[in-house]
Amino acid sequence: MPEIEIVVAHSERTTLRVGNVFLKVDADPARIEHEIIAMDLAPIPTPQVLWHQPSVLALATVPGKPLGKLGEPLSAPPAAWVAAGATIRKLHEAPLPPWTAPGHDELAAELDQECSWLIAHDVLPAALVSRNRKVAEAALRPWTPAFAHGDLQIAHVFVDDNEEITGVLDWSEGAQGDPLYDLATLTLGHEERLHDLLTGYGAPVDLDVIRGWWSARSLLAARWLIEHGFDPDSPGCEFDVLRAAR
Repeated sequence: MPEIEIVVAHSERTTLRVGNVFLKVDADPARIEHEIIAMDLAPIPTPQVLWHQPSVLALATVPGKPLGKLGEPLSAPPAAWVAAGATIRKLHEAPLPPWTAPGHDELAAELDQECSWLIAHDVLPAALVSRNRKVAEAALRPWTPAFAHGDLQIAHVFVDDNEEITGVLDWSEGAQGDPLYDLATLTLGHEERLHDLLTGYGAPVDLDVIRGWWSARSLLAARWLIEHGFDPDSPGCEFDVLRAAR
């Protein structure tokens, strides 16, 4: 009999693995509906939907393994990152989905709130927060919307032994958004793979915007991670990204 593996669990959603099936349990049924539609619209490999009910989504496992995990050494070769870049470019060139991600003005206001919280609660030195807030400014500009994944963490992209992308997971944030945010999210904490990713992406990219999103995402995520039992100060994770910002 297969065992139940808890993949991730917090107060908003939990993902379980039972044999070859992943069960996603979400407190917000609308997020599951959003994810199903986004996967159907995306022109790149996504997990097969087996069935769903309100608050529960069953997905088939994706072959291969993740590109990596934030805070851990990378094992996927450069060719896998080139393939990931080409896959993301295909997504970004697809017809736009019906949802719109927060705009730069809304994100700037949220970022200021999170920076104030980090300083007020002595989570990070004020000078470090202020420096990264300035770096983040490069990302908070008008952009041409693309079909963006919205949460393209390194653990969400699977690759096989032939360096082919076999699936991209977790589409609940899929929307019309900044394509460079996806590129920055995937390389967060792994700047050394940015060149390979952009080689596969094959389009000019403003590196200051990528660096801005590294800082912005790390600042925006810190409080949520802390309040949900994760440690952004683990080696190689968000706080190390903030310390390395330039």
